[in-house]
Amino acid sequence: MQDRPLGRSGLRTAPLIFGGNVFGWTADEATSHRLLDAFIDGGFNAVDTADVYSAWVPGHEGGESERVIGRWLKARGKRDDVLILTKVAMWPRQPGLSAANIEAAVEGSLRRLQTDHIDLYQSHRDDAETPVEETLEAFARLVKAGKVRAIGASNFTPGRLTQSLGASAAAGLPRYETIQPKFNLYDRSEVEGALATLTQAEGVGVIPFYGLAAGFLTGKYRTAADLEGRARAATVKRDYLNDKGLRVLAALDAAAAGTGATPAQVALAWIMAHPAITAPIASATSVVQLQELMGAASLVLPPEVMADLDAAGRD
Repeated sequence: MQDRPLGRSGLRTAPLIFGGNVFGWTADEATSHRLLDAFIDGGFNAVDTADVYSAWVPGHEGGESERVIGRWLKARGKRDDVLILTKVAMWPRQPGLSAANIEAAVEGSLRRLQTDHIDLYQSHRDDAETPVEETLEAFARLVKAGKVRAIGASNFTPGRLTQSLGASAAAGLPRYETIQPKFNLYDRSEVEGALATLTQAEGVGVIPFYGLAAGFLTGKYRTAADLEGRARAATVKRDYLNDKGLRVLAALDAAAAGTGATPAQVALAWIMAHPAITAPIASATSVVQLQELMGAASLVLPPEVMADLDAAGRD
């Protein structure tokens, strides 16, 4: 399993990044810690979270995922084994990318994570009200202070990422080394095209979220009845349970049968092999699920299978 560079930051990730949105939400703390242990012990090294996780859950306030990770880091005692990726800007309690908000938010994240540094601190979404220079200067101060090693962006358009990269170059400021868009076999438009051209030209790593399309690409949800009682039922039904989605599942089924893998492994392996992608982010809520997902990193899909999957996912 070969690791991959996170842009030009000097940081390197295994081919799969664990999505920590489930910690303290659909995975309780004990389960979350078992998942983190299994992930790191399996040879993987990067965990992605955000200050806002899981503020959308009734009775939660945000910061739950970071706290779970922080207690795990303290108990494990091997900080250098893992890259911690977290984000700022989307939590209603601390919104936006102003310098004041970034400098306050990072302290909260460091405290919850029980660490003295964040490996990759990411702008969770764009903030049109704040000049990009102000945001980047704030990040530069955090890098200089040793609180942040590198910075990334999430949910930025190619135009705004280009603007930010230009501002960094002009002022000698840290640049966004990574970008997080939505990308999977079904959702292709945010990456393929302008963003892929930009990131490949500039050496920016692409670490997409929604690699399994809210669980749809595991093949578990093929009818509305399959979704009853599921946390993401509304999302899957609205966005994926349609003719295109069923076509993608059929291609996954064929690929899985031909390779001896599962649909989830095939879906992630396809992303890992995509020339524009550094490493996808995916979540699991049990160690059994996680072991399945980690198996995708050793799955090599034949060219004809890659082509069939690519065709199935096109509009």
